[in-house]
Formats: sequence, C-alpha cells, structure tokens
Amino acid sequence: MEEQKTDRVVVRFDEIASTNAELKRLQKQNPMPEGSLVITEFQSAGRGQAGNSWYSSKAQNLLFSFLLYPHGVKAKEQFIISQVVSLALKNVLDKYINNVTIKWPNDIYWKNKKIAGILIENSLMGQHIDYTIVGVGLNINEDEFPSNLPNPISLKQIIGCNTDREILINLLHSEFHKLWQSMKRGEIAQIEDNYMQHLYHGDGPHWFSDKNGSFRATIKTVLPSGHLVLTTYLEREERIYAFKEVSFGVDDDKD
Repeated sequence: MEEQKTDRVVVRFDEIASTNAELKRLQKQNPMPEGSLVITEFQSAGRGQAGNSWYSSKAQNLLFSFLLYPHGVKAKEQFIISQVVSLALKNVLDKYINNVTIKWPNDIYWKNKKIAGILIENSLMGQHIDYTIVGVGLNINEDEFPSNLPNPISLKQIIGCNTDREILINLLHSEFHKLWQSMKRGEIAQIEDNYMQHLYHGDGPHWFSDKNGSFRATIKTVLPSGHLVLTTYLEREERIYAFKEVSFGVDDDKD
C-alpha cells in the first residue's frame, strides 16, 4: 500500500467455509492487488490461531481476510505484521470502548474477555515473505455466546446497542493503512513500543504456566520473531516462549 489505491478487490459472501482459505484460493488463481478483501456474513469453518475454531452468528459480526505484500519484511521478523494489525484493531475499538488491550500474540481483549482474534498466514519465498493473508474475527453485534466458550464478549454486550459494521470495517481499513505506511517508512521501533504499552497483563507480575507448571512473571518484551520473553518474579530468570508454549494463568483470566 504505497498509497490508498481504489483497485483492491472486495469479494463478499453470504456464507463460506473460511475467508482465509478463500482468499488464498483466489490469490493462487490470479494474484490480486494489496488490500484485496474477502468478507462473509457467516463462516462454516472459521479458524483462529493454532487451529482453534471461531464462533459467530450470521450477519452479526465482522469476518474478513485481506491481502498484503510485505516484501521488505524478513520471515524471521514477521511479527511486525501481527503488531500492526493488532494495533489497528485496538485503535478503532478505542473509539467505542475503554480497557482494550492486546493479549500476546494478537488476541484483542476488553478487560479479561476476548473481543477479536487474528489469524495471519504467510507465504514465504526464501528468507522473505511473498504475500500475507490476515484473517480477522471481530465480535460486534452478538447477543450471546455458547456457554462452552471460555471468555468471549461482543461490542454490543459492552455498550448495549448495535454498531454499523460497514462503518467499522472502513475505520479498520483506514487505521491499518496509516500504521502500514508507518511501518514502511521504517518506524518499527515506534510500533513495537506502542504494542508493548498496550499488552494485556503487561503491567507487572502475573501468573503464567508452561509444561513445568505455574509461575509468576513479568512480560519483559516480545522479540521480532514473535517469541514472548518473561522474567520470573522470584528467581529473576529470563524465559523465552513460542506461541502455545506458555499460557496466561487461570486466575488472571477471570473477571
């Protein structure tokens, strides 16, 4: 996105299995301009990180995927894409509600509840990224969620009324474009600092757990690769984790 172009392709569906999968299929069939978008009213096989499913009633929320060409980003530094997307979502939600944070790596939280999830899939070419597909599920007008889901929440449940989804997706496009341009200008440190400032439980020691059990730690930083760096509370030991190697403590995830 060297500038906000009007030639991006927008493909809308009433129902589809997965917006990420459909955008990937379309891209392989005929490469599209950056910013091209697949959006649907319902996903029959929506996915989150690590293969988790994503719940959404029909025509109530935002379910979409968009295409990027981050050719200047090395594969080993790909987490900057996740940071840009996460911050764009947070910044737009800040216009409606307070207490929005980013739970590492890229879930969007309101207090201790999840309001949005992001799934990023990179197609690599050597040590660089050929193209990226970013999938977003944002809970907007959902009235209630299945009881077996751990901690979801919608914007409607917070503010008590429906929100125009078209206005929201246009705000997201504009905010993402602004941050994407900032990244392309080399303002990486500023984006990384902003991401760290808004991390869920980035304010001090909290409970975490890994394969060896529970421990208290402080989030020290997140590496360009996306690895989380924790400093244990008592021993002051530095530990580095990939996604799914560590989880936030159960007590800290409750209201």
